[in-house]
Amino acid sequence: MSVADYWVNSLLGICVVFFALALLIIIITVMTKLNLTDEPKKAKAAAAAGAAPAATSAAAPKLAPGSAGDLKLYNTDPRDAAMIMAIVADELQKPLNELRFLSIREITSKKD
Repeated sequence: MSVADYWVNSLLGICVVFFALALLIIIITVMTKLNLTDEPKKAKAAAAAGAAPAATSAAAPKLAPGSAGDLKLYNTDPRDAAMIMAIVADELQKPLNELRFLSIREITSKKD
């Protein structure tokens, strides 16, 4: 093969690549204009999924992300309970959302 043949082959290869890119641009443009993508399906699915939790939230109280359930406080201020939970999490070197607190009760000593 001569040098001219190499130039013809490389020019032909470049033309094929640019033709494929132009064809992709045309296909994407047509799909966008005709709206053949599945975005409306995703929007409908998201709307349906958003409506379902709203209906169930009236029945049960909504928990914070990562929470493990309800906490029962007995003779304890919520601010004090939050401080106790933060101290326990710090002492255990664990994130607060990995711990589960069932109840917090203030213990008072009786003096005779």
